[in-house]
Order: sequence, then structure tokens, then C-alpha cells
Amino acid sequence: MTTYDFKDGAGPVPAHRHSNVGAARSRGGWVADSARVAASVFVGPKAKIYGNAEVHDNAWVHENARVFDNAKVSGNARVFGNAVVSGNAKVSGDADVSGNAVVNDAASVSDNAKVSGYAKVSGDAKVSGYAWVFVNARVFDNAKVSGNARVFGNAVVSGNAVVNDAASVSGNTTIN
Repeated sequence: MTTYDFKDGAGPVPAHRHSNVGAARSRGGWVADSARVAASVFVGPKAKIYGNAEVHDNAWVHENARVFDNAKVSGNARVFGNAVVSGNAKVSGDADVSGNAVVNDAASVSDNAKVSGYAKVSGDAKVSGYAWVFVNARVFDNAKVSGNARVFGNAVVSGNAVVNDAASVSGNTTIN
């Protein structure tokens, strides 16, 4: 039995290297045997998927990205760079989570939304449509960012706030 230490405090656990198929045929990153990763998924050689995470459809997890806990990534979603998707978070559709971004708790990023830079989406927050959360922005609690909205800089959107359409929240602005 092959094991791998994901450095999450659990020590070495049963794991395997994902076998990428199709045009991207290559040896993929580490996947814990407890995680569920479809054969159609691309897992980059340095990416890690562990815990009870699920990655399905045509999703990509690559570079140094990590998907763990009970997180789910599906559709054509891409998680890359040093991005982290954890907790019960969901990333779906054609969404991108990149850079050093974190999506955790029960947050969701869907459709064509992007979360990048050092941005964090957490709690029960939802980012959807063509929205983009980036730089050091934070979206949490039950906040919703959708449409073509942009949240960036050191902006914070929290509580039950809704930012939608083509709205832009930037700088040190806080909306809750």
C-alpha cells in the first residue's frame, strides 16, 4: 500500500498518484484514497486532493493547488496556483480559483466567477455569474457577489450584503 503525508496533521495516509488521461496524459498529483476524483479530471503533478474531497467532470486542479476536507470541485472549474478549496466549499461551472486564494467553509464559487490573488471567500458566501473577487478582498457570512460585480483591493463584503450587476467595491470599503 502506498501512503503520502499531506502535512495536515493526519500523518501518512493511503494515497496514489492520479493518472491523467486524454490530451493531458501525464502522471498527476497525489490523491488520498479517501477522496473521490473522476478519471476525466486533470490533477497537476504538484496538486493535492485529500480528506473526503470530490473532484468530478472536466475540472482541473493543478500547480500547487489543494482541495481537501469535504470540498467539491466540478464542471469545468479550475483550481490552480497556490489556491485552497476546503471545508464544505463548492467550486463549479467554469469558475476559476487561483493565486493564493482561499474558498472554504460552505462558500460556493460558480458559473464563470473568479477568485484570485489573496482573496478569501468563506462562510456561506456565494460568488457567481461573471463576478471577480481579487487582490486581498474578503467575502464571507451570507454575502452574495454576482453578475459582473468586482470586489477587490482590501474590500470586505459580509453579513447579508448583495453586490451584483456591474457594481465595483474596492479599496478599504466594507459592506455588510
